Formats: sequence, C-alpha cells, structure tokens
Amino acid sequence: MDVKSPRSVRRDGRVRGGAALEQSLGLGHYFATITKGNFMAKNQSSTLSEVKGRQSAPLITPTDLGTAASADIAGGMNAILADVFALYLKTKNFHWHMSGPHFRDYHLLLDEQADQLYAMTDPIAERIRKTGGSTLRSIGHIARVQRIKDNDAEYVAPNDMLAELREDNQTLAARLREVHDMVDEHRDIATASLIENWIDETERRTWFLFESSRRER
Repeated sequence: MDVKSPRSVRRDGRVRGGAALEQSLGLGHYFATITKGNFMAKNQSSTLSEVKGRQSAPLITPTDLGTAASADIAGGMNAILADVFALYLKTKNFHWHMSGPHFRDYHLLLDEQADQLYAMTDPIAERIRKTGGSTLRSIGHIARVQRIKDNDAEYVAPNDMLAELREDNQTLAARLREVHDMVDEHRDIATASLIENWIDETERRTWFLFESSRRER
C-alpha cells in the first residue's frame, strides 16, 4: 500500500488531505487553549473576589454591650495596651542597662516586673476582641497610641531608673481606674474585674520601686 501524507475521511465520504487535517487539529488546540485560559482567568477572578470579600469582612464579635460600648471599651483598652507595651519595653531597657552596687537586686526586680507587664498584654487584647473591637497591629500602632514616654538615653543612673518607672506605674494605675469607671458604666463586668487585678499589680510594682529607691538616712 502506497503511504502518502496523512489523510482523513470527511462526513461525505471524501478523503481530506493531511494539510487540512493539521489545520483542523491546530484550530481545535487553539480553541481548547482559549477555553482553558478563559476558565482559569474566571476561576482566578472568582478567587480574588472571595479574598477581597474576606479582607473587607468586619471583625466584629457579637456582643450584647452595644456598638457604642464596644467602641468606648476598644478605645480605652487599646490606649492601656499601648502604655503597657511601652512600659514593658522601658522596664526591660532599664533591666538590661542596670549598673552600680545594687545591680543584681535591681536587675532581678525589673525582670520580674517586666514579666508581669507582658503577661497583661494578651488578656487586654483578647478582651477588646471579645467585646466587638479590634486591637493593636504593629509597633508603629503602639507608638501612635502610647502615652508613656520612651527613654533612649545612653546612660540613666539606677535611682533615676527606679524613680521613672515608679512614676510611670503610678500613671498607669490612674489610667486603669479611669477605664474601670468607663467599663463599669457600660456594665462590662468582666473587663472591670480584670482591671481591678491589674491595678493591684501596678500598685505593688510602684511600692517595690519606691522602697528600693529610698536612700538610707
């Protein structure tokens, strides 16, 4: 049998030449590719739309406290959270850069106090989320909200470190009381209960810092 270029039988029974077949197969591949591309593009567009939808979905936890209460609690507690983070880092800063004859005692005291401050951060943030708000997202966010001042001095005398931290803790206690009054008005009993414990801890830190920095007469 004589082998020639590829051939195909058409519907009318006639033989179609190889070139025509190749062209037909090429068009079929082209349309298949286009169809696949359109499907992938549509699928990708749908995925992007879903992602954008999820990103724009509000992070509002349902609560019976109400929208106004939720906003007030988030505002007050986020400011407290920023102050606690600022005070935590300042306490660690002084812990790391402590010097002098009482180095060991002060070094360990500030490490203990820093741990106590850091332990406050997660419950504060989670309480904000539980009551329908959103909380801090970055170091920059903290810097915009914090009211306790940083201390970047090259050297700070040990007694000045203790005095500055004592004043910062006193200020924190006063602000905790202010927020306690506000959440009490909104009948947020759980937040008020947590704040009461934090006030006690803050007052204890103030006491220890005061006694540690007293000069012997």
